Amino acid sequence: MSKIKSVLFVCTGNSCRSIMAEGFLKRTLKELGKDNIMVSSAGVSAIDGFGPTRETLEVMKREGVDVSDFKSRSLNDAMIISADLILVMAAHHMSDIIARVPKAASKTHILKQYGQRDNSYIRLGMDISDPIGKPVKVYEYTLGEIKREVDRIARVIARSDSDETISG
Repeated sequence: MSKIKSVLFVCTGNSCRSIMAEGFLKRTLKELGKDNIMVSSAGVSAIDGFGPTRETLEVMKREGVDVSDFKSRSLNDAMIISADLILVMAAHHMSDIIARVPKAASKTHILKQYGQRDNSYIRLGMDISDPIGKPVKVYEYTLGEIKREVDRIARVIARSDSDETISG
């Protein structure tokens, strides 16, 4: 795979998980001096133009990441085709993407799986559960999972920006 110039996070409604991941990756890449990589998000069942959930805004604000201007986007084939790397929150999102654009299979990965050198993610469960409609404590837990994975992945992506190739 070539250098990664764009990353697309995908979840269901693009109102919680993918927004959290997008916000953290943008911030982390900027901290690593790699803000030349485009980061975006979308949802397989999203409706365009809605803001993040109140709980998403709250937990992200506590982390110092402002996502208040974010608007949801419905995933489309053009987004899939143009992204260099697609990171999904759950296996069913990956299946949806590959059904839409089969050639995207090689660049589409489950967030917890991408860049892992071993199979430890299998023991933990691959999917990041959807917190929508649940108490803020669930959002905090989800945020913790996403933050840990995005921090790890940001370093993989930052190395890819310096190296010639990277693989998932």
